[in-house]
Amino acid sequence: MELISKLKEKVIKAASNESFIHHEWFVEYHLLIVEQIALELCEKYEDANKKLVLVLVWVHDYAKILDKEKEHDKEMLEKVEDLLGEVGFDDAFIEKALEYLEIFEKKMEVDLRSAPIEVQITSSADAASHYIGPLLNIYYRENPDKSTNELKDLNRAYIIKDLELKIVLPEVKVAFQYRFDAMMEQTGDFPEKYF
Repeated sequence: MELISKLKEKVIKAASNESFIHHEWFVEYHLLIVEQIALELCEKYEDANKKLVLVLVWVHDYAKILDKEKEHDKEMLEKVEDLLGEVGFDDAFIEKALEYLEIFEKKMEVDLRSAPIEVQITSSADAASHYIGPLLNIYYRENPDKSTNELKDLNRAYIIKDLELKIVLPEVKVAFQYRFDAMMEQTGDFPEKYF
């Protein structure tokens, strides 16, 4: 766990850089929540490689932290590789982590329900974390140039994508359904009756 601690330290430092738009809240309201959900899921899925899950948790947004405009560029995967090497992970582990990270990033192209369990845990935890805390309020604040309707539409698409493509473990879907419903109401999807 010493290497995980070093990795967390480096990612937290990078995420605290004021040039990163989410620097004020990203660690507390995203990464630490993803980690907590992932650890709880590792208790259910005992065969999962917990070390690999934790690495995925802490690197899944590293490219975004470094440069949101280039987060999907190949060079950013190399930066993740460099980070893991700098922390001290061995080459075989780094190769596996990068392979799984690439699968994680293909959520729009492949069905993550057939991905390795470590990817399923990380993806489900990442998406579920978006339903916790002040994410929608922060998004509104960070995008003042968008109209209310644009923001509502973007948020609706975001949370639907999370539920349909990223939350792939059934118990997570069940546990977070009420949060999903509440967030949909915040984007204007009101129920026919309130009582």
